[in-house]
Amino acid sequence: MTDDNANAPVRFDTKIAVLLRDDLETWQRLNVTAFLVSGLGTQAPEVIGEPYADADDTPYLPMFRQPVLVFAGSKEMLTTAHTRAVGRGTMTAVFTSDLFATGHDKANRAAVRAVGRDGLDLVGLAVYGPRNAVDKILKGASMHP
Repeated sequence: MTDDNANAPVRFDTKIAVLLRDDLETWQRLNVTAFLVSGLGTQAPEVIGEPYADADDTPYLPMFRQPVLVFAGSKEMLTTAHTRAVGRGTMTAVFTSDLFATGHDKANRAAVRAVGRDGLDLVGLAVYGPRNAVDKILKGASMHP
C-alpha cells in the first residue's frame, strides 16, 4: 500500500531561481544554467536531498531537494534583478558574457574580478533565498519558454 501523501506537492519556504538573458542561444542557456547552480549546494547544503538508488541498488548522486525555476529577461531585467539581489544580500551567482571566452575556473573568476559590479555584462544569474524575496528580485521576469 502506498502513502497517499508521498506524491503530494510540497511548498518550499525557499526558492532556487535562474534568470537568463533572453537573447542567448540554446547551448548557452543550458551551459549558463548548469554553471550558475553548480555551487549552490556547497554554500547552502540544505538544498541537497538524499542520494538516489535504483531498484538494483545502483547508487546515484543526490540532487536539489526542490525545483529550480528558470526565467528569461532582457539585459536590463538582469541588471535590475542583480541590483535587487545584491541589495537584499541574497545568495547570488553570476555568469557574464566574458565567461564564454574562458576555459576554466581560474580564468572565469579573473574575468568577473576585472569588472566592477555595475559594469558586469550579465547573461545569467542564480538566486537562492526565501521564496518571497526571490519573487521580488525576479519581478518582471517571465518563465523561460
